[in-house]
Amino acid sequence: LGSRSVGHRPDEESGYNKNLFRIPKHYEEDLERVFIPHGLILDRTERLARDIMQDMGSHHIVALCVLKGGYKFFADLLDHIKTLNQNGDKSVPVTVDFVRIKSYCNDSPAEKISFVGEELSTLNGKDIIETGRTMKALLSKIKDKKPRMVKVVSLLVKRTCQSPGYRPDYTGFEIPDKFVVGYALDYNEYFRDLNHICILKENAKEKYRM
Repeated sequence: LGSRSVGHRPDEESGYNKNLFRIPKHYEEDLERVFIPHGLILDRTERLARDIMQDMGSHHIVALCVLKGGYKFFADLLDHIKTLNQNGDKSVPVTVDFVRIKSYCNDSPAEKISFVGEELSTLNGKDIIETGRTMKALLSKIKDKKPRMVKVVSLLVKRTCQSPGYRPDYTGFEIPDKFVVGYALDYNEYFRDLNHICILKENAKEKYRM
């Protein structure tokens, strides 16, 4: 898995002019740039699904979605896996579980990680990994259930000096240390309804701060 390609976004990457895309009017003034367009997210997710199906062999997949930020990525990933199951030469059974984790307040990691729900299983679909602290806590809980194997797929991994070096088994994009929203990623529950992953303006952080 270490040889898998990753969508690397360089530190100087500024994204795209938001006027090139359809943005909900209630968010137009809050966004600086579109960082990863929705179409690119879907294409990358399809490739991740192919990699997962290839590596899993005939194993039953129990897919665990990390709510709330992971739900759109998780749903799209499972749609691609379902299509591969229907059209491929081989298929594997897939069942679904969910766990909700609260790890942010405003734009900073919360001091305490809160879990809501205890039905923990094997294949994790997470939206973004920054320090890796949340995922390490989740993996510790999952391994208490003694699954046969655990694989982590994350749409985004941030390059940050706070990271202890944790890497998921499958990564969509590696991005610089920017605060991004959209595609179910939120800032205090706002911006989940954006299709694209976008960079938030600094004044928007104050506008929606709790």
